[in-house]
Amino acid sequence: MSKKIMAINAGSSSLKFQLFNMPEENIIVKGIFERINDPKGMLFSYTVKDEKRRTELKIISHVEAVHYLLNFLLEEKFVETLDELEGVGHRVAHGGEFFKSSSLVLEKEMEQISQLAKLAPLHNPVNLAGIQAFKKSLPKCPQVAVFDTSFHQTLPESQYIYPIPMKYYHENKIRRYGFHGTSHQYVAQKAAEIMNKELSDLNLITCHLGNGASVCGVKEGKSYVTSMGFTPLAGLMMGTRSGDIDPSIIPFLQKERGMSADEISNLLNNQSGLLGISELSNDFRDVIEAADNGNKQAVLALDIFISRVKQTIGAYAAELGGIDGLIFTAGLGENSAKIREKCCEGLEFLKVNIEKNKNERNDVIISTFKSGVEVLVIPTNEELMIAKETVSLI
Repeated sequence: MSKKIMAINAGSSSLKFQLFNMPEENIIVKGIFERINDPKGMLFSYTVKDEKRRTELKIISHVEAVHYLLNFLLEEKFVETLDELEGVGHRVAHGGEFFKSSSLVLEKEMEQISQLAKLAPLHNPVNLAGIQAFKKSLPKCPQVAVFDTSFHQTLPESQYIYPIPMKYYHENKIRRYGFHGTSHQYVAQKAAEIMNKELSDLNLITCHLGNGASVCGVKEGKSYVTSMGFTPLAGLMMGTRSGDIDPSIIPFLQKERGMSADEISNLLNNQSGLLGISELSNDFRDVIEAADNGNKQAVLALDIFISRVKQTIGAYAAELGGIDGLIFTAGLGENSAKIREKCCEGLEFLKVNIEKNKNERNDVIISTFKSGVEVLVIPTNEELMIAKETVSLI
């Protein structure tokens, strides 16, 4: 029997949703709230049967977006009553070592997700706020958490143990966890289908590039190395996150500027990255436009980001012993031909060659026929993965 399942993917500045008929995987409506927490208000767009509509809203928070979404479903007659929703699946960034796989969310799970907020301060709080908002509005509807960290449970010890005294892993669980796992897993599976090969026979590098960004090396179908770490702050430079920096900068700022741990955390998570360098915006679209108009700081911000992506691709190709496919996904990876082109420049030594026309058309395969590595643009569908997990658990 068909079930109406809602998949919720709340990011640091966005909330994506898809309402499915499952198990048929038919999308009833899908959409996204963008620029959440922007004092100017957020953008809301949705698609029904390939018709896309967009509007500006005065509301700014994730909780307000949830309430707006539920009223929208009723007003537009996607559901007659909210009781038709038989399950809501939520992307949750950090599962720590509490969660090895997806889970139904009851009071104990909510408390554990809350405890892990200290490891994912931009994400777990908004993920939890979404779960709480849905629980309040839909008290009888099962809520399921699908964790970004689950796919990375296959990392070998050499990849997830940090070179600090082992007692901090055993006593405080300080280790690399990795994130965006649902996205990396989905696009890796889709790449294998497109390439008409078994995923277990492939070595892939998946680049999830958006306001939050990470790279994953997938070896024989399993996560082997990934750029995010103990928290989603590690790895690439991002919209407001610094990514990897010299750890000594932290005690230096504490001594030189009298900054507290909370102030430094806020600096690195909310004021750095694209926003910090450009001093303009954390939105890549704004910074790309400014760079095209000659803004030197915008150009520098993009150069730093692209350099970090290329360095990571090269390092992971070495870890994997060569690659069969290079995948771009997420908002920036799927939509910016310019960023993809720049990220692939200089990778010819890895046999990566892209065709300009294919890239500018956003083709699925953008590599040349002579390229030794398939380069693909695959729209991520974390929501479908979330819906499948939700159905399996309810």
